[in-house]
Amino acid sequence: MEHRTIGELMTRQVVSVQLDTPFKDIAQILADNAVSAVPVLDSLGTPAGIVSEADLLRKAADQTDLSGRTPLPHLEAWERARAEGRTAGELMSAPAVCAHPEWTVVEAARLMEVQNVKRLPVVDDTDMLLGIVSRSDLLRVFLRQDKAIQEEISREIIGRTSRLGAAGVTADVVQGQVALHGSVDEPLLVPVLVRMCASVDGVVSVSEDLEPAMAAGSSGSAEGSGAHP
Repeated sequence: MEHRTIGELMTRQVVSVQLDTPFKDIAQILADNAVSAVPVLDSLGTPAGIVSEADLLRKAADQTDLSGRTPLPHLEAWERARAEGRTAGELMSAPAVCAHPEWTVVEAARLMEVQNVKRLPVVDDTDMLLGIVSRSDLLRVFLRQDKAIQEEISREIIGRTSRLGAAGVTADVVQGQVALHGSVDEPLLVPVLVRMCASVDGVVSVSEDLEPAMAAGSSGSAEGSGAHP
């Protein structure tokens, strides 16, 4: 099936900073480029971490508030050390959690979820930075047109499983929601078709109204015999 890769979805023109980039320069770079985070590169040009608006705001939150209107947040020792940081290397979240360009959306999304990160630098086999992919980039697969999804399901799933008993299946797609109709030769094929359809890029949900081909045939025969006594 035609899974889009991270290499297709990532942003290639990446704004980055160095380990020794000062705090105020980082803030200016984020503002000038309308981004909320940037990779921090080491002397070899490989990602060492990520510095974000949240990392910079930790310093602001740790400042004394003379008004006394809001309490000073409790910071763990490592958070306080980063709040006191002056350079990207001291402020960043590290190590960098990276993806590779051949990965699928599923692989990248799972890594983001497990690591609780919002973006992944994309690197090659030598760990050199190629791009960056964010949660919003991954969501772009859900912008696929219904027609493209329906054609892929018909060609790659129903077409290739027709000899296994899916020749009587049709698929409708509306707003990314797939509905399978018709009949199958083997009932065990139903959950397989559902899982395969769910893995297609852009699919939001899959429902099925499939019945065994023999039952469908029997129903048709019964209706016919009733019409012609």
